[in-house]
Amino acid sequence: MIKLAVKLALVALIANATWRVGSAYASHYRFTDGVQATTQFRGGRSDEQIHDRIVDLASQYDIPLTDETLTIRHQTNHTVVDGSYARPIELFPGFTYRWPFTFHVDTLALEGLK
Repeated sequence: MIKLAVKLALVALIANATWRVGSAYASHYRFTDGVQATTQFRGGRSDEQIHDRIVDLASQYDIPLTDETLTIRHQTNHTVVDGSYARPIELFPGFTYRWPFTFHVDTLALEGLK
């Protein structure tokens, strides 16, 4: 009986850690998709406006993004955004790990192409 309880507790810990890491990755991918849509349909927006929109997206998805880890390069219809951050994830009760994430978005704006 105790052996079964230990196994169930171990399974619960693993399921909890998997859920938390999976949720963090889901937020990361939704954020990256938002950044890609923002740069792809940028229109006449400046790099500062794109930067502000990316920061808004980061706060919307609870991404701890800083200005020091975000770069935006723009040439004609081509935009490249690079960034990284570390998100604290509580894998097990009392054990938090700062999980590193990076993103690279390279898009060609659709507006203005003929």
